[in-house]
Amino acid sequence: MSRLSRLVLPVARQFTTFFGVGLVSACAHFGVLIGLVELFDFRPVPATLAGYTAGGVLSYILNRRITYASDRPHAEATWRFAVVAAIGLFLTWAFMALFIGLLGPAFYVPAQLVTTGIVLVWHFVAHKLWTFAHPAPSAAKGEG
Repeated sequence: MSRLSRLVLPVARQFTTFFGVGLVSACAHFGVLIGLVELFDFRPVPATLAGYTAGGVLSYILNRRITYASDRPHAEATWRFAVVAAIGLFLTWAFMALFIGLLGPAFYVPAQLVTTGIVLVWHFVAHKLWTFAHPAPSAAKGEG
């Protein structure tokens, strides 16, 4: 196996797991989005932000355990996750507002599908490199 394969394959496997967790989280997100728009007459952008929040809670739990198998303490991981999620929430708002403005509110589901794909890349990279990365050795423990 080449050196490149040894580097790429684990990331590809991890991304596949992340994508699977994302599908589960997206079901929660889309369920809230569509439910609020169709049943409660919410506008698509606020409804998608509520859905994003619901999917985000599920995403934290599943990604911490399954995708990244993180041992970063919750006290560190949760605030890091919240920062990444807040940026993702802003990206979701910005892209949905853009797409709804261009296409109209009737196209909120396709707009959300494209937005989800864009934000998915942000989440994977940020969570891998920062949120759930192995914590640096603590100087207080006499390490590093």
